[in-house]
Amino acid sequence: MTPPYYDQLAEWTDIVPESEIRRLLLYNVKYYFGGGKPGALPIDTFKTILRQIADNLDTTGIDILNYGPTSGLLSLKTVLGERMKRIEGIEIPRGPDDILITSGSQQMLYALLDTLIRPKDVIVMARPSYLGFVVPVTKLGGNVLTVPSDIDGLIPEHVEKAINVCKRELNRTPKAIYVVSDSDNPKGTTLPEKRRKALFDIAVENEILLIEDAAYREIQFGKIPPPIKKYDPENKWVAYLRTSSKEAAVLRLGYSILPEEIMTPVIKDKGYLDLCTSSFIQKMLEIYYANHIDNVLADNLKIYKRRRDAMKKMIETYFPSNGFSTTPTGGFFFWFQMENESFDSGKFMQEKAIPNNVLYVPGKAFYPIKGYSISAGDSKLHGNRIKTNGMRISYSFVSSQMILEGMEILGKLLQKEV
Repeated sequence: MTPPYYDQLAEWTDIVPESEIRRLLLYNVKYYFGGGKPGALPIDTFKTILRQIADNLDTTGIDILNYGPTSGLLSLKTVLGERMKRIEGIEIPRGPDDILITSGSQQMLYALLDTLIRPKDVIVMARPSYLGFVVPVTKLGGNVLTVPSDIDGLIPEHVEKAINVCKRELNRTPKAIYVVSDSDNPKGTTLPEKRRKALFDIAVENEILLIEDAAYREIQFGKIPPPIKKYDPENKWVAYLRTSSKEAAVLRLGYSILPEEIMTPVIKDKGYLDLCTSSFIQKMLEIYYANHIDNVLADNLKIYKRRRDAMKKMIETYFPSNGFSTTPTGGFFFWFQMENESFDSGKFMQEKAIPNNVLYVPGKAFYPIKGYSISAGDSKLHGNRIKTNGMRISYSFVSSQMILEGMEILGKLLQKEV
């Protein structure tokens, strides 16, 4: 007999599917090009940091093994704030008080949306977009409005059109614009500086919050434009989200600069999500960011670049010519899209790729399960649009040799499909 409570769960449990990336972790394949798992980790550095912490635990244990402030340790926020100002030229008006520490940037995304969204509120973003943002919007009762993207990412003209269409047809202004500005997830595209400034101007002109997800900011193989946040010295219009998971290790620590007006309610929300982020983890990363990150990253970036180059070579050599591929300047991902829009990369992966020990993330996962869209060809509001002919392929986790082997297999399977 099924307990009666099972039939009365929250409505979102019937609407929101299991995360495709979480589901794919169940597969044990040789050539894993699925989730964006870091594959260059500073093991020796963290051994040193752990010994340093252990040697001082008699005096610091009462603090770092205990509950801490919901907003994060002041010492860590000070280190991070000084580094963002030094490296990126970001002004932080209230210093550490404008920075919030979370248990991963995913928690920050959720807490921010949980604070912002009322039923039927609209969030504008690229199509396709990061599924870890797309799905919570729907879960919390909001509506995703997707706009076309290209090889340079989110297109400001389409964002502006989406805002106008939303005002005209839904009689409401979007609550926020979401963008992954550097080597985005899933396509690997990086916004040119002109587009960054244009998006900021659009947000200010329409009085909309711009959420800049800069998860891959530090994983870059050359010079890239300044963050959008740099255009916001008064900290009014841009929520700037960062994470240690890509640039250190997956210790589940996010750090964000939030406008003062939303900081207090977001902290309140976080307090009910986890009370506080682990003080021990915060102390580890405080030492890492204060003393080690620059040297460690220089070495790790060489590893990631070799893997990026290996994947680029194999796509150019073995993948169908009647397809489209991005060339990321950093981050963890390539996006490959078959010209034939009827191609189903999810079905292909289950039937062809996985039996040959290859796994990626089907492109369908990066489209909202419901919501609105606009097209490039008109100024009308359309229903949700999902494409199945793309795939996100990660090069971050496996060795260059494994990339050469696995991508040759995948490319030849795709050639047969064509």
